[in-house]
Amino acid sequence: MQGYTGAQYNLGLMYSNGQGVPQDYAEAVKWYRMAAEQGYHEAQANLGNLYNFGRGVAQDYAEAVKWYRLAAEHGHAHAQTNLGLMYDNGRGVPQDYAEAVKWYRLAAEQGHARAQTNLGYMYDNGKGVAQDYIKAHMWANLAAAKCSERGRKNRDIIAKQMTAADISTRISQMNP
Repeated sequence: MQGYTGAQYNLGLMYSNGQGVPQDYAEAVKWYRMAAEQGYHEAQANLGNLYNFGRGVAQDYAEAVKWYRLAAEHGHAHAQTNLGLMYDNGRGVPQDYAEAVKWYRLAAEQGHARAQTNLGYMYDNGKGVAQDYIKAHMWANLAAAKCSERGRKNRDIIAKQMTAADISTRISQMNP
């Protein structure tokens, strides 16, 4: 069934959130899928969420990855972050920290706070990248600036691990 993807997406959103209709995840899946199969990226990302959490469908991480990837490859920051999480945790794909970093970075560079926090964590712990407290602090600080509580906490933890030389380098990067 082809149709207006924006309307299909909105119907999916209404059923997913119970706005004006009783909440019905199975009905949300139906409408999101119609829009997603026509390339509507928001619907693809939301359909990925429903598969990831098993709402309206059986939980299926591989199917979630499929829909996240379709949206992520078109620059959808939230889908990029979620795809990074799937690689980070090995859900629906083999665990691959470098691939997680790739997707986190794409979303983080668009200003997505959760991706910035997660990318900072990866640098802090040397997962998928060389350990680098300066980059870890930078990404966590960017997330903290967006009122991310987790980003703020991570930034403060990372700051305690930094050496005086790290801090000097970070300050010089901030004030060219």
